[in-house]
Formats: sequence, structure tokens, C-alpha cells
Amino acid sequence: MTAMDDTLATGIAQAALPPAPGADRYRSLDFADAAATLPAGQSYDLLATPESAMHWLVDHDLTTPNVQMYEVCAQRMRTLRTHVRALFATRVDGTTPPEESLRAVNEALTAVATAPLLAWDGTQGLRRVQAHPTDRAVNHALATLAADAADLLTGPDAGILAACGSAPCDRFLLLTHGRRHWCSTRCGDRARAARAYARRSGAGR
Repeated sequence: MTAMDDTLATGIAQAALPPAPGADRYRSLDFADAAATLPAGQSYDLLATPESAMHWLVDHDLTTPNVQMYEVCAQRMRTLRTHVRALFATRVDGTTPPEESLRAVNEALTAVATAPLLAWDGTQGLRRVQAHPTDRAVNHALATLAADAADLLTGPDAGILAACGSAPCDRFLLLTHGRRHWCSTRCGDRARAARAYARRSGAGR
């Protein structure tokens, strides 16, 4: 990665909102939120380039900095994210999940061996090893994220998965308090300001 690439990836990360409530427990939640729509037509995508996608994986302990990231891998990450977001959205809305999103997450789950394999070498004899070749590092990262998303969608926290209530933000979060439906302080401040403006406008008529 060149110094210019590194600077670009760092700049994208600095423009991002802070992690939403629940992202410290589910990496898939932060994965789904790695792109967001902001006010005034602004947006960001932490997986927009191979460099920024690699930064995201390293920051979430899903790979090491020495792994080469190509655009095709970054695109695979963005595609899986789209499907994870679709599943999160249908869980929040109580609607039927898209078949193609279920299939995409299941394919990511089964793309790599999850059990340690049996191997032999002349020094140590038979032993169990976790397959993790460098050229399949992204497969392992996607499998981990898919499993994490499946755990969230089917586990005890599924009922507190919510969408940010401060338009135009389209991020997800886990509700920490009954009335908090926004993903960040910035979104909460904007929501409160919008409500105050609406009250003032109504009172002035």
C-alpha cells in the first residue's frame, strides 16, 4: 500500500460516524454500517477502495496488514454487506428476507472450512490445523462476518436490532435504551433539532 493509498483510506475513516451501539459486540453490525448516508447529499463508504477495505478488516482483527487486497475482493465485501443489510432491514421491519440474501450469507458461511483439518508432517506427525492460506484470507473474513450476522439475526439480541431513526441516516444499531433510536450522538442531535424546529414551526402558524 502506498503512502497516498494509506492517506486516502485514513481520510475516509475520519469522515465516518462512530460505531453504533452494539458494534462492539457484533462485527457484522459495524460491517453493515460501513457505509452511511449523511445530510445534504453526503455519504461515505469504508469499503469503497481495496485500501480502505483492508484497513477495515485489519481494524476488526479479520486479517493482517500483509495480505494483498484487490478490487474484486473489496467488491465481494460490498456485495455481502448489501445482503447483510437486507437481512437486517427485513428483521427490523418484520418482513420476509430476500432469498438471494439468504443464499449469499449461506455461501459465505460455507466457503471455507470451519473445523481444524487433519494434517501430517514428518516432525510433528498427525495434528489438527486451521486452514487459513493467505490467498483465502478474504474468504475467512467474509465467513466470520456471515456467521456473526447469522448469530445476531437468530440470537437474543435480534429483538433489539433497529434502524437509525434520524433521516437520512441508514445505519443499524442495537437499542440500549427504550427511546434511543439513533446510531450516534450526531444523529440524535439532528433528530432533536428537527423535532424542535417542527414544534416551533407549528406554534408559529
